[in-house]
Amino acid sequence: MFDFGKFAESWQAPVVARSQIDKFSGGLLHPLTLRNLDSLGQGPPRIKLGRKVAYPVDTLVKWMETRANGKDGKDGKNDKAKSV
Repeated sequence: MFDFGKFAESWQAPVVARSQIDKFSGGLLHPLTLRNLDSLGQGPPRIKLGRKVAYPVDTLVKWMETRANGKDGKDGKNDKAKSV
């Protein structure tokens, strides 16, 4: 299993702006993916300031780990990609 905590160790701020999620995740997540998941109520806990959306690093990492482990009600598998 991948240690998503490594993302948090290298990030210098306590939150990740949605627009920066691809940099935080090393390209594993795209801002539009999180926007879509947020609209479905399946995204990580977020902070909203005006039109800007950000995610606390600790809860974002926990959410990524949960999704990677398939504990969100999905099996965590994709037909074309190996689950991290």
